[in-house]
Amino acid sequence: MTSREIIQRVLACDNPPRIGLTYSDYNGEARINDTAGLGPSPDPEFDSKTWSDDRGGTCWNDEWGCTWRRIEGKTQGGEVIDPPIKSWKDLETYQPPTLDDPARYEKAAREAQQQPDKYKLGGIAACSFNKARYLRKMEEYLMDCAGDPEMVKRLNRMVSDIVLRQVDIYADIGADGVFFCEDWGTQERLLVSPAMWQEVFRPTFERLVGRAHERGLTVWMHSCGYVRDIIPDLVEIGVDVFQFDQPELHTFDFLAQFAGRVTYWCPVDIQTTLQTGDRALIRKRAREMVETLGAKGGGFIAKDYTDNMSIGLDPLWQHWGYEAFLEYGKYEA
Repeated sequence: MTSREIIQRVLACDNPPRIGLTYSDYNGEARINDTAGLGPSPDPEFDSKTWSDDRGGTCWNDEWGCTWRRIEGKTQGGEVIDPPIKSWKDLETYQPPTLDDPARYEKAAREAQQQPDKYKLGGIAACSFNKARYLRKMEEYLMDCAGDPEMVKRLNRMVSDIVLRQVDIYADIGADGVFFCEDWGTQERLLVSPAMWQEVFRPTFERLVGRAHERGLTVWMHSCGYVRDIIPDLVEIGVDVFQFDQPELHTFDFLAQFAGRVTYWCPVDIQTTLQTGDRALIRKRAREMVETLGAKGGGFIAKDYTDNMSIGLDPLWQHWGYEAFLEYGKYEA
């Protein structure tokens, strides 16, 4: 059975031979990775620049018009320090990137053809929030959600339009699903109230999932933090896969109530269990995840966390999780 067939059966809870696995190499040795990522090529017209500031930070610009900054040696990401839409007047003349240009996906199309045995995921820019918030800068955007929600909806719609065109392109080149990242929670609550999420953001999720499913694609969503208030809504809308790096924040029992309707794609919890460096505990939690989240004859995919440096993880601790998932993640024939 190919990796693609395994993931298809995992998503359908159709008794695959094992759970899904998406692990990178460890100490130069390949580990099982059932998926292949697809993405757009760089825009040849975009002039990317990187520079250092006088405070020891690294700055760069992106094709959306944002200027970013990070502290070297501490993080791989960063924060927007200069957004392109400083006032709502700027939205009238804003020129979005060319992510909906099919020419930028010609390489991805070739890669899709070269990997017929993998489950192919096309990376999309967002649902809407993950890009819209940076175009205004995070703090301004969140204030806008309360003070000018209609303009936020306009901005969200602009991003959503681009994303839907990405979905169409991925369907045309042979992807199996689309994947996006939107961090919706702190460690304690949503970044907005559940009522505001319903009013301002749910429509873009419905647009995305509706278009993807029409085109025969599954929808895979990453979100950090506490998002349990909207998980039932996302399941109802039809999100197929939740990528949670902190599944213990929601509790396995809470997540398990949706088993069979959604698939979970998770490492061993990066903020609690992996941080202990306790091999026995890591193995225990890995087994619990298989037995609760993957208890419906599928519905669970194990992964590694890709940024050990930022949170101080020893890659060996993640490898212990991988070994446990291999051992416990088999389904009876």
